[in-house]
Amino acid sequence: MAVKRQKNKTIENKQSDPGDYQVDQQIGFFLRQANQRHVSIFTSLIGDKLTTTQWAALTKLGQIQPCSQNLLGRETAMDVATIKGVVDRLVKRGLIRTEPDLTDARRLVLSLTEDGQAVIEKNLSAAIEVTEKTLEPLTAGERMMLLELIRKIG
Repeated sequence: MAVKRQKNKTIENKQSDPGDYQVDQQIGFFLRQANQRHVSIFTSLIGDKLTTTQWAALTKLGQIQPCSQNLLGRETAMDVATIKGVVDRLVKRGLIRTEPDLTDARRLVLSLTEDGQAVIEKNLSAAIEVTEKTLEPLTAGERMMLLELIRKIG
């Protein structure tokens, strides 16, 4: 145990020395690489020129509709500016509709259009394949561990 502590202490000391900092050995670098791989797979398999954030908004809205833009943003882990842009683009494409909230005039209620529902149905099997291909290099145990660890730091 003492050896392990000493090794961790050495790593901490090395990383706090700016001369020894290596960006390509940091968690953000590895997460960015994994995300780039995932987005590349997503783009190659999902039709309708959807982005990952648009897909997340569409599918989550399909699960919780009708709902406010604010709730959709929280449910998809998007900040206010991001979800607004995503919703605006999906409305413009005719995949989401907005209606005034009958109880709060300041708020709009979002729901899927028939076209939005059709896009989800058309791409659902591809979305499942995206996840499978993204995790393909990992064993079943590694997949479970990765997802558990990412949830924990998220």
